[in-house]
Parts: sequence; C-alpha cells; structure tokens
Amino acid sequence: MPNTPSTLPDRAVIREVGLRDGLQSIATIVPTAHKMEWIREAHAAGQREIEVGSFVPARLLPQLADTAELVAFARELPDLVVSVLVPNLKGAERAIETGAHLMIMPLSASHAHSLANLRKTPDEVVQEVARMRAARDAAGSKIIIEGGVGTAFGCTLQGRVEPSEVLRLLQALLDAGADRVSIADTVGYADPAMVSRLCEQALKVAGDRFTCGHFHDTRGLALANVHAALQLGLTRFDASLAGIGGCPHAPGASGNASTEDLAYMLESMGVATGIALPRLLELRAKVAGWLQGETLHGSLWRAGLPKTFNSIETSVL
Repeated sequence: MPNTPSTLPDRAVIREVGLRDGLQSIATIVPTAHKMEWIREAHAAGQREIEVGSFVPARLLPQLADTAELVAFARELPDLVVSVLVPNLKGAERAIETGAHLMIMPLSASHAHSLANLRKTPDEVVQEVARMRAARDAAGSKIIIEGGVGTAFGCTLQGRVEPSEVLRLLQALLDAGADRVSIADTVGYADPAMVSRLCEQALKVAGDRFTCGHFHDTRGLALANVHAALQLGLTRFDASLAGIGGCPHAPGASGNASTEDLAYMLESMGVATGIALPRLLELRAKVAGWLQGETLHGSLWRAGLPKTFNSIETSVL
C-alpha cells in the first residue's frame, strides 16, 4: 500500500534535465559559456544531479554539440553526479570516454514511438543496452547505466500502452545489464492514479533499482504525479528549470515538471531537496534572459515564495 503523507520520504533528489531535454526542444542555441554558468550556479544552489547533454550527432541536435566539454566542466564540481543521454552504443562509448558518471538509454514502451524516435524496436534497444554493458565492463568504467522506459502511460502515435509491456521492458533492461531503471510520462498522459498503479508494479519488478520518475506537465499534472510516486517511496525525479522541454511527437506538450515548482512543493511538504530556492529563482531569471522568445513555464517565479515558507535546509555548501 502507498505510504501515508505523514511517512513521505525525508529527502528527494531532483535531477536537472533542462540542459538536455529542455534545450534540445527549443530553437535557441545557448552558448557553451552560458551552459557552464547554468551548471555552476545550479550546483551552487544545491543541485547535485544534472543531465548536461546527449551524445547525438551535432548535425541532428546542434544545441547539444558541446556535451563533451560540459561533462569535463561539470566533473570538476564537488559531489555532482554528471549524467548524459545516449541513443546508441556509439553514444555510450563517448560517455565512457569522457568520464560521465551516469548514462541514460531511452526506450519507448510504444513501438510506434520507438521507431520514430530511435529507429529501433523496444527489444532492439534492449539488445543495445546489453552491448553498452559489455563496452562499459570491457573499459573498466564505473559509469552507471540507466534504462529509461518512456511513453509508459500512453503515446500520441500508438495510443494505449499496456502496463504489462512497460513492466516486461523494465525487467528486460535489467536482464540486459542496466544498473537501474526509470519510467517517463513522455507525452503527459498520466494521472496520479495511473502513476500509483504502475509504480507499485514497477517496484515489485525492480525493487530499489527502480530509481526515477520523469513526468511531463502537458496537462498540468506533473507535480500531482510526482506526489503519487513519492507516496510509494520513489525519491528521484527529473525536472527542468522553467519547465522547458517536451517531445517532438507530443503536439502542444508544455514541457517537463518545473524544477523550481517541484523543489518548492517538496520543501513545503517537509521533503528536503538540498536546494536553496532563492538562488534557484535567481538562476531561472538568468536562463530566461538567455531564452528570450522561447515559451517558458512554471508558477513559483511569478508568485514568489510565501512569507510563511521555511526551507528545511537554510544553507547550501
């Protein structure tokens, strides 16, 4: 049974994905120096997990062409877990070479979305993960391999995605050598009841190797969906500063959960994030200046912190 609100986890981790999921979805190409400033200031605000980019061909995503530089920069910041997304074995080899701490291999439970996004079936992606694991082990690397099952609650191309298929793929990823797995509501179809049902089953399949939820706010339910997963004990969530991001196969998608809104909700409920919200809001304002003309999201930046708000952790190292 889900935990009661009084037994929510004491702490939760917000993995910042704006530098990858966010920037790849917009036209603006942010200079490398600004990205480094974003990483440095997010770290100073208390964020300890950041997805800095993706090893995809620069001709496909010029917004992410500087990922190797960003990995090298971010690795110098103390206690920061540096993540990258990799679409194939070649990307994984680059992640290993650059010394990233974690690589995420996206897999769509929707066959239609998988073919559109990666030109592979879900089971072909699982086979690619096995090759990644072999390459990782052969290199003597300690990089963590995370298999992320997307379109876990439905798909704009395929429609319904069976929960049993999501669970099958979670198990297949682990069998192929993934160290851990996560699920994503890629197109923003989920509601809290759906999240509770699927996460409960995912925990039975993967146990403590099911480590992260990635919820899009397309229909305004990202924070509610985080709360549903939190009640089951999940303590790591992806989010994007200013809610940027989305999916090319989700028309009208309004991006990821907003980092600042999620951090506020968690801290307000007594779940520590280690994030200093005033500093994070200052960073959001700076990033918004770099992204003029782009559509941004979130509510906290507009309303501000309540006078009654007291963060659990008042200082950041």
